[in-house]
Amino acid sequence: MPLTDLAIRQAKPQDKPYHLPDGGSLFLEVTPAGGKRWLFRYRYAGKPGKLALGKYPAVSLAEAREKAAQARRQLEEGANPGHEKKIAKAAVKTAAANAFEVIAREWHAKELPRWTEGHATRVLESLEADAFPAIGNIPVADLTAPLILDAVRKIEKRGAVETAGRVLQRISAVIRYAIQTGRAEYNPAADLSGALSATKVEHRPAMPRGELPEFYRRLAAEPLHQPTRIAMHLLVLTFVRPGELRAARWDEFDIERAEWRIPAERMKMRAPHLVPLSRQALALLEELRPLTGRGALLFPAMTDHDKPMSENTLSYALGRMGYKGTATPHGFRALASTVLNEEGFDPDVIERQLAHAERNKVRAAYHRAEYLEERRRMMQWWADFHDNQQGGNVVPVNFKRSA
Repeated sequence: MPLTDLAIRQAKPQDKPYHLPDGGSLFLEVTPAGGKRWLFRYRYAGKPGKLALGKYPAVSLAEAREKAAQARRQLEEGANPGHEKKIAKAAVKTAAANAFEVIAREWHAKELPRWTEGHATRVLESLEADAFPAIGNIPVADLTAPLILDAVRKIEKRGAVETAGRVLQRISAVIRYAIQTGRAEYNPAADLSGALSATKVEHRPAMPRGELPEFYRRLAAEPLHQPTRIAMHLLVLTFVRPGELRAARWDEFDIERAEWRIPAERMKMRAPHLVPLSRQALALLEELRPLTGRGALLFPAMTDHDKPMSENTLSYALGRMGYKGTATPHGFRALASTVLNEEGFDPDVIERQLAHAERNKVRAAYHRAEYLEERRRMMQWWADFHDNQQGGNVVPVNFKRSA
């Protein structure tokens, strides 16, 4: 006879465990201590099996019957209910271990060696305030663009547009880390570029990071004047303004210190600027010196070596490579800013290296030398990243910590 809730509640403990059948191989086990749990007995491949379905009353009679019915369906489909339960439990455990918050904290801990303490605190606080409440419990592999967009739109709606953009970049960096560690296959946050309200800034066409391998293929194939080719490489690696590179002078470079010091009169913001030089940039200068090193300028005009190359030279080269209207020399600055922010570098370090305007003059003077070691590491990571885009054997995530 099938069990009833009344019969279950009235079942008393005995000296030994005993079973009350409900039918269909479902039983209620009553222990000497008075505990009650559901069991489903079955045979699989000729061997007996027993599946625990939970304790009563946490699992009701109706719920136990549904679980037993599910186990019978698994048997009919040729599956072992006991194994299926273990697989399900493992899946739950894996999902918890791969939750966005868990991976984000792991990513944050891994980035700490190259971050300042203040930046590390700001990154974690922004994730804790605006990302974890919305998507923290979701496995990274299950995140979708709509879920992420909903999270950052809530930030945007409260008027914090820049914060929304930074949180989106950090979410994207966490997912990219999950991909690199084998816990996700696709980054939906990467598809949300431009989805948030834009600040009113004039942007020049910039190349997406995914286009870089093709860019380097075209740059290698295009029959350019060799100094022009080197200038293009240096422009990408240093992400200075094109005019600052065109008029670069050999006496501004300290090869031993791996530094390029641009005087104030040549800077847009009329403040001297220091560019740490990567190993790759130094190699390019070594290649360039036999070509133009006898004069004052790195990139003299072909017709008059006392004047810098034309401001149209690099734009014309990009046009010949097929990027007319889709990329500009100045756009490599935007590319650098985007990638470095996405990779989790300190925004203050990035801004210092971009030599953007600083409204407070006292703070500006202080910032010219601020973050120098962080900038050196960042510029070397950036150069290694571009080696990787050209098919080198560099793994960017590792190099940015060891550089």
